Amino acid sequence: MTLNEQQKALCDDHSFDFSDLTALFLNCTLKPSGTLSHTESLISVSEAIMKANGVSTEVLRPVDLDLAPGVYPDMTEHGFENDEWPTLREKVLSADILVLGTPIWLGEESSVCRRVIERLYAESGNLNSQGQYIYYGRVAGSIITGNEDGIKHCAMTIGYALQHLGYTIPPQSDAGWIGEAGPGKSYADDGSGGPENDFTQRNTTFMTWNLMHLANIIKSAGGIPAHGNQRSEWDAGCTFDHPNPDYR
Repeated sequence: MTLNEQQKALCDDHSFDFSDLTALFLNCTLKPSGTLSHTESLISVSEAIMKANGVSTEVLRPVDLDLAPGVYPDMTEHGFENDEWPTLREKVLSADILVLGTPIWLGEESSVCRRVIERLYAESGNLNSQGQYIYYGRVAGSIITGNEDGIKHCAMTIGYALQHLGYTIPPQSDAGWIGEAGPGKSYADDGSGGPENDFTQRNTTFMTWNLMHLANIIKSAGGIPAHGNQRSEWDAGCTFDHPNPDYR
């Protein structure tokens, strides 16, 4: 993806170091790899900004994977023959930044996106080394495309789910593009106006920089401070501001 002059200038004129960050884009299109995805075309704008700033990036399509339905870390232990979530899980947990991309269908994010969220939720019982929920210390956002209304609704439901699981959500961490309502040109179609749309390019740029800034701040600080938010301590009866009760 070619960045416009303003996007290039922002990448060239700063002293921040983002080279220690990694980002994973999960394009929840219904189309397998090898076919055009308009969502991925918009994702490529955000990815290009990150790459220009030294962030290690990867874009995957979950539809290519055999992700069993369910809310357990490995669904082969619950009746399914195959489940590739454990492999994808490692990539998710290795990324400082997670961006979920989705098309809009009937005003909602795709079924693939919902399944990814359900599988992310499957890890909600796991803790990090500080006793916090496993996704603490990571940031997340969303990119949405379509030919019908629903960008803000999809961003709302995705953003809620990700923060509930422990991701930190930066300001203005969603971006999207919708064409004329009903059948018509999609983002990457010739003459759609999507790649030139100032509102979309601005929001995608702001989202990307805010993701990088917040991920950098949190990583430099060693994560979210572990006080008042440790599941391990809560289960042990700790009230955080007072000593544990004396059970002798």
